[in-house]
Amino acid sequence: MSDGRTSHDILRALHQATLSIAELDDLHKVLQRIVDAARELVGAQYAALGVPNSDGYLEAFIHSGMPTDIVGQMPHFPQGLGLLGEIIRGRQPIRIPRISDDPRSVGFPPGHPPMEPFLGVPVMAGEEMLGNLYLTNKIDADEFSAEDQEVVEFLGAHAAVAIQNARLYEQVSRLAIIEERTRIGMDLHDGIIQSIYAVGLTLESARLALPAAPDEADAMLQNVIEGLNVTIRDIRNFILDLRPHRFRGDLQEGLGRLVREFQANAMVPVDLQADSSDMATVPTGVARALFLTTQEALANIARHARASQVEICLARRNGFIEMTIQDNGRGFDMAARNYSVGHGLSNMRARAEDLGGKFVIESTPDQGTAVYLTLPDQ
Repeated sequence: MSDGRTSHDILRALHQATLSIAELDDLHKVLQRIVDAARELVGAQYAALGVPNSDGYLEAFIHSGMPTDIVGQMPHFPQGLGLLGEIIRGRQPIRIPRISDDPRSVGFPPGHPPMEPFLGVPVMAGEEMLGNLYLTNKIDADEFSAEDQEVVEFLGAHAAVAIQNARLYEQVSRLAIIEERTRIGMDLHDGIIQSIYAVGLTLESARLALPAAPDEADAMLQNVIEGLNVTIRDIRNFILDLRPHRFRGDLQEGLGRLVREFQANAMVPVDLQADSSDMATVPTGVARALFLTTQEALANIARHARASQVEICLARRNGFIEMTIQDNGRGFDMAARNYSVGHGLSNMRARAEDLGGKFVIESTPDQGTAVYLTLPDQ
């Protein structure tokens, strides 16, 4: 490269780019991050990633560096013909100084900006063609170098893994949605719908009793109001349980977000006791476990505890991070039931054990439940 960067600078920038790509699980964001990173790493004016369909034509085209007004003037993006089609068919890199001099070129769509130096590499996962990554118009030189090609090929290899991970995440999410719909139907039928049906029967009885026994009808209506309030609370808690959040890397922001939404939906106050400086320096893996445990614990409290107060305490002591999540709800008899099933508690325990930590739960009927999580601070 001729932009003044050393090999060490390039490797460091490449490492940072691949790490940022690996953090994403949304496919569109993954593709955009790949294109942006490639353009920056080799100093290109334009970069793009084309994703072919089964017929070899581009079904997705993600670009970087092209002004919005120019994009709006073009009737369509490149369709995978010419040099782009050659990369798809040949599955080999192409690096040339001038696009217009190459016989494989078929020109550009109307309104397309001029491009000459070209570097294109296939993005492969084994034998599967996932896309082609290409760059044009080297900013500080007349053409792209062999070192540029090596960098983009290395990025393309990481991009293939990131694309596969993003696709797998989308497939798992779709399966989870199907399973969740089945669970929702069962829970609604067994709980909330039956409650609404009972309220309707009580209203009908109150209507019949009203002329002859107004006091009895009044008592029935009071029961209906209480029943409706309970049903509304159950629906709000149900919504809370259906809206899990992904951990974004910031423990303080993540816990704050969980607490705010829990209080808004469950209408139960939460006392969060945690030092902001402690939360800011918790190792990423441990922070994620703390976030997910809190998320599952609050969902369980919303759906099962009938609590009026929740306390969350986070502290660092003697090389360990300790978290306590306690409610004053109805609790349960730990000796009389398999409490690990259906409460997410088995997930919490497994997550703690995977990190070399400990998970303990204590509960007594009518005296609430406490969850204790201890994880190594490393």
